[in-house]
Amino acid sequence: MAYRTFILSAVSALALSGCAVGPDRVSPSPPSPSATSGPFLSAQNDIVTANPLPQDWWRLYEDPVLDGLVADALGANTDIRQAVARMDRARAALRGARSDRLPTVGLTASAAYSRTPEFETPPGADRTGTGISLGADVSYEVDLFGRVSGQISASRNDLAAAQADADAVRVMVVADTTLAYANAASAAARIDVARSIVALLDDSLRLTRRRHEVGMADGLAVARIQSLRDQRAATIPEIEAQRSAALFALATLTGRTPAELPTISGERSIPLEIAAPLPVGDGTQLLARRPDVRAAEQRLLADTDRIGVARADLYPRITLGGSVGSSASSVSNLFSGGPLGFILGPLIDWVFPNREPVFARIDAAKADARASLAAFDGAILNALQETETALSRYAGAIERRRSLEQAMRAANKAARITRAQNREGVIDSLDLLDAERTLAETRAELADQDALVSSRQIDLFRALGGSWSAERETAS
Repeated sequence: MAYRTFILSAVSALALSGCAVGPDRVSPSPPSPSATSGPFLSAQNDIVTANPLPQDWWRLYEDPVLDGLVADALGANTDIRQAVARMDRARAALRGARSDRLPTVGLTASAAYSRTPEFETPPGADRTGTGISLGADVSYEVDLFGRVSGQISASRNDLAAAQADADAVRVMVVADTTLAYANAASAAARIDVARSIVALLDDSLRLTRRRHEVGMADGLAVARIQSLRDQRAATIPEIEAQRSAALFALATLTGRTPAELPTISGERSIPLEIAAPLPVGDGTQLLARRPDVRAAEQRLLADTDRIGVARADLYPRITLGGSVGSSASSVSNLFSGGPLGFILGPLIDWVFPNREPVFARIDAAKADARASLAAFDGAILNALQETETALSRYAGAIERRRSLEQAMRAANKAARITRAQNREGVIDSLDLLDAERTLAETRAELADQDALVSSRQIDLFRALGGSWSAERETAS
C-alpha cells in the first residue's frame, strides 16, 4: 500500500509540474491592419471592382474549351501529382504521430533444443533438453509534458502546410494553363492581323506597280513598298512558332504529349480577355486566399509546437507498462499453470544532469520558429507586392491599348485619305508609303498589346491566388 501511495503521489506531482510546460508561441507580426485590410492602392480605376474574386476565376472568360483544359490540368498535371504525393506523406506522418497516444504491445516467443557436454551432466541426468518461452509486453507513455501532443499538433500543421503548398501548385497550374491557351489564341489573332497587313500591302504594291508602268511612280517607290511588304510577311513564321510553343506548353500542362492535344484547343483566334471590370476584393481577402501565406502560417505554427516538444525532454518521460511470460519444456506445459512471471509498474526515463543537448535542441527549435516567422512576414509582404504590381501593370496595359486604339483610328483615316489622294495624283508614292507603314506598325502594335492585356489579366489572377472547384482536404 505504501508503494502504491508513493507512485500516485509522484505522478500527481509530475502532472502538476507539467502544466507549466509548453511551446513558446511565436506571434505573427504582419503589417498593420490598415495596410492589409483596405482596398489596393492600384485598384483606384474603372477596370477592377472590390467584389470578391470567384473561386473558379477562369470561368469568367466563358470559354468551354478553357474550362475543359483546366479540368484536365487539375486532374493530370505532373506538378500537382507531386504536390498531392507530398501531402499524402504529411498525412502519413500525422498518423504516425497520433499512434504514440496508443499503447504499444509486443509479443515474444522462443524455442530451443540443447545438449550439454557429458562432463557437465550429472550421472543419470538427461543430456538433452527443450525449452519454450512465451511473453507479452505492454507499454504506454503518459504524456504529462506535451511531447506526444506537441508532435501531433506539429504534424497536423505540417499537413495543413502541405495542403496549402498543393493549393499553390494548383493556382500556378491553372494560371499557366490559362496563359498558354491565351497565348495560342493571341498568336492566332496576331497571325491574322499580320496576314491582313500583308494582303493590304500587296494591294498597295500592285497599285504602285501599275502607276510605275504608266510613268506615274518611280522604281524606288515600288522597291520600298515591296520591302515593307516582305518585312511584314517575315514576322508571320515567328508568330506561328510562338503559337506552336504555347500549344506544346498547353499539352504538357494538361498531362499530354503535343500530339495528343485536341485540335479544338488551338482553334480560338480571338484574344482571351474579360471585358468587364475584374473582381479583385481587398487585402484581407487576398491574405486569406493566398496559399503561400497560409503555408507560411502553418509552418510557423508547426515550428512553434516543436519548441514544446524539445522542451518536454527537460522533464522525465514516464511510461506505464507491464510484461508477462511463461517458459516450459513443451507447448502443453506453457498453459498448464507452470512457471509464470509478470512485471507491472511505471518506468521513468530522465536525462540528468547533463541536459545541454536538450537546451541545444530547444534553442534550435526557437531559431526555426523565428525563421518561420520571418518567412510568414515575407509571404504577406510578397503577396501584397505581387498583387499591387500586377494591378499596376494591368492598368498600364489597358491605358496603352486605349491610346493605340485612338492611334489606329487616326492611322486608318490617314491611310484612306492618302490612298485617295495618291490615285488622284495629288501626292506621290512616298507619302503613300509613309501612311501604309504607319498603319501597318499601328495595327501590329495593337495586336501585340491585345496579347499583353490578356497576359496581364492572367498575371493578376495568379497574384490574387485564385482557387478552383475541387473539394479541399482538411487536416483533422
